[in-house]
Amino acid sequence: MIVEQRTYTLKPLRTQDFLALYEQAALPLQKKYLGHLLGFFTSEIGPLNQVVHLWGFESLAERERRRREMEQDPAWPLYLKALRELDVVLTQETKMLRSTAFSPV
Repeated sequence: MIVEQRTYTLKPLRTQDFLALYEQAALPLQKKYLGHLLGFFTSEIGPLNQVVHLWGFESLAERERRRREMEQDPAWPLYLKALRELDVVLTQETKMLRSTAFSPV
């Protein structure tokens, strides 16, 4: 399994604004197209104002196919426009994690 770990660092005091928009506009699309949400988190200790989500895929090729399908949905550019207008994201980092033979996931 391949796990995509995506971390957004947000402007201070704006995490709830990001989460509200994400839950309403992006999450339904991502659940429809990306499929396997493993977890969605906010940072509590360490670097603050971060949102982290994990998505599972069978392979990088599957991830690429699913993301391409999602990006072709007319609702996706509308979410991206709303996110830009909200102006809360400072940085975005994506890591691809490969599970070990003994990983429970």
